[in-house]
Amino acid sequence: MGDPKFSRRKYETPAQPWEGERIKAENELIQKYGLKNKRELWTAQSMVRRLRAQSRELQARLRTGDPQADKETGELLKRCARMALLPKEGATLNDVLALNTEAILDRRLQTVVYRKGLSYTPRQARQMIVHGHASIEGRKVTIPGYLVKRGEEEQIEYYVSSPMTNDMHPARPKPEDLERHKLAEQAREERAAAAKAATSRRGPPRALPKKVKAIVKVDKEKEEDVPEAEPPKDDDEGKE
Repeated sequence: MGDPKFSRRKYETPAQPWEGERIKAENELIQKYGLKNKRELWTAQSMVRRLRAQSRELQARLRTGDPQADKETGELLKRCARMALLPKEGATLNDVLALNTEAILDRRLQTVVYRKGLSYTPRQARQMIVHGHASIEGRKVTIPGYLVKRGEEEQIEYYVSSPMTNDMHPARPKPEDLERHKLAEQAREERAAAAKAATSRRGPPRALPKKVKAIVKVDKEKEEDVPEAEPPKDDDEGKE
């Protein structure tokens, strides 16, 4: 049966799970890239966090004159260049520090398939990949989160035995449909950006002026000083 595999978690969960702004930003990225859940987003964030931490550590070691740091710096830059996160030549450790989560999400196979026009939406691209309709250099790849390396992007196409290789397949995007979908997506993003800008301009609710606060305070004090009214006496009790 072979040795058992003890797989480890490849992501770190947020320290504060109920931050409204972070949750809203995560939901926007999930919608934009068609991710299945937040674990996929946290995996990309953890990867960027590790790369940036390694870059900071190497910068500190280079200041001390560590000869091993030069070798590790070259390996880190080559690795980032191989994943198309940085250019092949001229990149520095500061460029690694400038990486963000979207740089990783842009290199996922799901995103590349969608941007090459092989699917209408990112979610359709995910379904295509999982069902075995996508290939890289003729090799079937069924992992939507596969990070496409430099030079592989041009080799992505429909799998040779997939029915989607037929131009008349109903699920295969047409050029005019792709253009219409892109325009609709751009309009949706513009509306979301305008709504976000309007919300930020509106700002938090304003506090009451000092005069109004003083009037409210006086009114409350008057209400507290008013004695409670005595209940009316019955006439029968006075006659007795």
